[in-house]
This record gives sequence, C-alpha cells and structure tokens, in this order.
Amino acid sequence: MALMPKRVKYRKEMRRVRPRKATKGNYVAYGDYGLQALDGCWLKATQIEAGRVAAMHFVKREGKLFIRVFPDKPISKKPLETRMGTGKADVDYWAARVKPGTMLFEMAGVTQQVAKAALVRVAMKMPVRCRFVGRRIRV
Repeated sequence: MALMPKRVKYRKEMRRVRPRKATKGNYVAYGDYGLQALDGCWLKATQIEAGRVAAMHFVKREGKLFIRVFPDKPISKKPLETRMGTGKADVDYWAARVKPGTMLFEMAGVTQQVAKAALVRVAMKMPVRCRFVGRRIRV
C-alpha cells in the first residue's frame, strides 16, 4: 500500500520548486547507516514503497528500516488530448519533496556490509543519485 496522508486541508497544491539544499533531515538520526539524496526531486509514494520492499527483501526482515520522507504533496495531471480550461485536474499521485542532502532511508541492527548492500539496492529504485553514509559521532 502506497503512503499518502489520511486527510489534507486542501486537495490540490501548486507545483512550485525551490532548489535549495536541505537544512533539516540531512543527517543520520535514528539508525546507524543511511541513504542520502544528492539531487532534488519529487519522490513518488510508489518509489518509496519499492525501496522499502527491496531493502526488507534483502535483509530478510532483520534489523530495522526507517523511512525519513513522507509523500504529502499531491501531484495532479490532466488526461491526454484534453482541451485547456475545465479547471485543475484530479490528483494523480502523492510525492515527497526531496532537497539535495535529504536522508531518505536509515538502517539499524545490521552490519555495515549488509546495510551497504541493502541500501545500494534501494538506491537503484530511486530517481536521484544517492550515497551511503554512516552516523557521525558527536564529541
């Protein structure tokens, strides 16, 4: 089942894009290893689900996977061969806004080799370039 909000205040949203780097959610917070986006995009709910399934299938449900993005932006699309006018189209899919540097997934409870292999498989499902990062130790 793809992720989507239970309810929203407004059903349709504008499509604005702000090309800035992530200042929040750009470090490993919950797990030991993470997958960080290097480019910005709108990440579809189906792509997030495909990444989750790929990671869980590889680690055979060992460890814990944290999904750090949530698709809360409705993207609408008009059908093909439709005349202009007649209002805004219906919602086609839900997307998460991903800025460069956003942490997409995190893993805990597995070794570094297993986490890297699983997150590389997840990165293949993502529409942006990603990198494998570890937790920084604070002093």
